[in-house]
Amino acid sequence: MIARLFSRRAAAMLGRNTVASCLAFAVSFSVLWVLVERFAVGEVLAATVGFVVANSLHYLLGRTWIFRGTDRAVGKGYVYFLATGGMGLAITMGLYALVLEYTAINYLVARVFVSVFAGLAMFTINATLNFRRL
Repeated sequence: MIARLFSRRAAAMLGRNTVASCLAFAVSFSVLWVLVERFAVGEVLAATVGFVVANSLHYLLGRTWIFRGTDRAVGKGYVYFLATGGMGLAITMGLYALVLEYTAINYLVARVFVSVFAGLAMFTINATLNFRRL
């Protein structure tokens, strides 16, 4: 398993995942900013909404580009993706809430910081368990 995670194939998928994650994060970040600044929604709720919207986009990119060639059915894959997305949501929002509570870091900077850790964990889970490409 470790050798597969450090293979050229994994590096190529991680590269595509990084591009897709940046796009999805931009969507998530935009939703967060609009909901907080324009609609006075709380930071954690707004980040959760942005996360769900962006995660759906990320699934489409994962299915068609990052992990292309997966043999898992679309519907079943999306259910798995939502389940792993729930884990990602828990990791992301848990860390985000902690950073907001115990530091003076701006809510937008905190969201960027947290996304790096959660993103790497979610790539590994999706590459091995959901799309079964590593």
